[in-house]
Amino acid sequence: MADTSIEWTDATWNPVAGCSIMSAGCTNCYAMRMAARLEAMGVEKYRGLTRKSGGRAKWTGDLYLDDKALEIPASWSKPRNVFVNSMSDLFHPDVPVDFIRKVWDVMSATKRHTYQILTKRPDRMAEILSDGFSVLPNVWLGTSVEDGKVIHRLDELRAVPAAVRFVSFEPLIGSVSAGRLDGIQWAIVGGESGPGARAMDPAWIDEIFDMCEEAGSAFFFKQWGGKNKKAAGRSYRGRTWDEMPQAAVMA
Repeated sequence: MADTSIEWTDATWNPVAGCSIMSAGCTNCYAMRMAARLEAMGVEKYRGLTRKSGGRAKWTGDLYLDDKALEIPASWSKPRNVFVNSMSDLFHPDVPVDFIRKVWDVMSATKRHTYQILTKRPDRMAEILSDGFSVLPNVWLGTSVEDGKVIHRLDELRAVPAAVRFVSFEPLIGSVSAGRLDGIQWAIVGGESGPGARAMDPAWIDEIFDMCEEAGSAFFFKQWGGKNKKAAGRSYRGRTWDEMPQAAVMA
């Protein structure tokens, strides 16, 4: 676990490390760079999870299931929002259902924390969680949507049994105007940052803002991004947007 500068959470928890590239939003993934850095620092958990390609770190597709990390949340006495698997995807096809169940048991046993899980594979999330998994009120389930080519993930997310469903439009690299947010309680919007960052059109943010207004979804504007995200800031329409979701009726 580590405290984090991610604006919409308090800490990260990584019972799984490693991933594989899924869609265009993965191209400049910060987790690939971080995993390579951690391996270079001698952190065994990240050994062999990335390789150099074109001068940049890329996922190899290998995963590390960290049973020891499952003990961490019970040691936190203070309640916190926890981003689960910031360095991976819990619903990656190579993560066994039995391991996902272990993670579920930990979250169920530590209800003082709120867990936030993002996946680029909401179809697998829906399939697994619809088969014998309890809906936990302290677990928010979300998907990442970077442009209109993966807008189908919103429909797949709506099929997930969850107390709170959310979507991260980050990095937002294209219009998502064909989407809708009914049944989804929270939208996070952010531009890409770091090396090779792709620009975000303000009109794309406006589309999402309007969708939130229509669906009654909370709107969180994370960043404009770019090479210097701190300089670009977080102000949208003249203010900071840090809305958080209300728990939904179980569905």
